[in-house]
Amino acid sequence: MVGSKQNNKFRLTVRYIVATLLLLVMVYPYLYMVLNSFADWAEVDRKLVPASFSLKSYEWLFTGGEAGIPRPWLNAFLNSILVSVVSTALMMLFGVMVAYALSKLNFKGRDTVNNFVLFHMFFPAIILLIPNFLVIQKIGLYDTYWAMIIPKAVSLWAIFMYTNFFKAIPTVFIEAAKLDGASDFKILYRIMMPMSRSITAVIFLFLLMERWTELLWDMIVVRSDNMLTLNVLLSQMFGPYGGYPGPLYAASVLLTLPIIIMFLVFGKKFKEGMQFSLK
Repeated sequence: MVGSKQNNKFRLTVRYIVATLLLLVMVYPYLYMVLNSFADWAEVDRKLVPASFSLKSYEWLFTGGEAGIPRPWLNAFLNSILVSVVSTALMMLFGVMVAYALSKLNFKGRDTVNNFVLFHMFFPAIILLIPNFLVIQKIGLYDTYWAMIIPKAVSLWAIFMYTNFFKAIPTVFIEAAKLDGASDFKILYRIMMPMSRSITAVIFLFLLMERWTELLWDMIVVRSDNMLTLNVLLSQMFGPYGGYPGPLYAASVLLTLPIIIMFLVFGKKFKEGMQFSLK
């Protein structure tokens, strides 16, 4: 009996050690980036853990770097926030409205639209890259914020997720609201949305992360330096910014920081939504 307990304790200890090592392997690259963003420039990429630290890299970013050499890091960060927030808001708005119509409204062609959404989800987005670019160029939106926002304003995945969730909400709630004279818009935002907070957190975080990390589309529809997003600017790191690894690490930390904050804020709702989506 004692030997069995000792064996179980030993196995549990081994599992904790292995789990800790795997966690360190996964986390250390990000930790290395954070440490080097705060490291003194003479210590960057010299050791696994820098010996001295400073805020010089962040000061370099926020002050624009050395005089006469434009480095619009802060402007690119603000561009990323603007484009990501507006795009995600539009994707959420259209996703909720379309999903409500597909799940709770009876109209001619509903099944066709639903099948089209499912069918279109099997196509990789890269197939529509050139047609979308040509459309943006023809309507005169090239090198504008709208060029980065409009083609990303609809998410079929969000429509699919919301549709499945709304179908699980009993229709009796909608019928009762309609008897009280509520419109479809009022039902959507007063009944359906409050009941779908958990799945909304999942959809919101995934859409925001997807848009925040977008690179290829932003790279081909924008050419002006003042319009660049942080992803595009970081992709040019081997150009004029390659000699400044410390600020590049700092910019990378800034790029990941909003996503981490969002997950910390909406972590509980995210877990609840994931439990539903996996059922």
